[in-house]
Amino acid sequence: MFAHRPFFLKVIQNINSIFEVYRLGTVIRLLFLGFSAGLPILLVFSSLSIWLREAGVERATIGFFSWVSLAYAMKWIWAPAIDQLTLPLLSRKFGRRRSWLLLAQSGLVLSIVAMAMINPKENLYLMSLAALGVAFFSATQDIVIDAFRIESGSDKQQAAMAATYQIGYRLAMILAS
Repeated sequence: MFAHRPFFLKVIQNINSIFEVYRLGTVIRLLFLGFSAGLPILLVFSSLSIWLREAGVERATIGFFSWVSLAYAMKWIWAPAIDQLTLPLLSRKFGRRRSWLLLAQSGLVLSIVAMAMINPKENLYLMSLAALGVAFFSATQDIVIDAFRIESGSDKQQAAMAATYQIGYRLAMILAS
C-alpha cells in the first residue's frame, strides 16, 4: 500500500505544476479583460433587438441594426493602424497597448451611456450611431486585448492566457444574457 505513495505524490506535483500558470498575474488579468470584452458584444447582438422591439420599432428597421455587428467582422481593417499608431498623450503615460485599451473602454462607456439615454422611438438615427459606437469600440478593444495578450506573456503562458480570456468572455456573455 505504501509502495505507491511516491507515485501519487509525483502525480499531485505534476498536476500542481500544470495549473501553476493559472495563478500568474498576467494570466488572471486576461480573465478580467475577457469579461470586459464579452459584455458589449451581447448588447449589440441580442439585447438591442429586444429593446428596439419593446420600443415599438418595426422589424425591418431592427433588421438593419444587425449591420452594426459587422464591426466585429471588419476589425481587421483598422487593426494594423492600432498596432502601429501611438496615442500622443496617453502612450507616454500608460504605454501603447494600455492607452488604446483606455481609449476603447472610454468610448465603450460613452456609447453604452448614450444608448441608455436615447429613446429609440424618438431618435432612431442617434440610437444607430450609439450602437455603432459600441460595436466599433468593442471590436477595437478585442484587437488591443489580443495584442496585449501576445506581448505580455511568454510562449508557455499563451495557452493559459487564451483560455482564461475565453472563460471571462463566456462568463460575461452568460451574465449579460
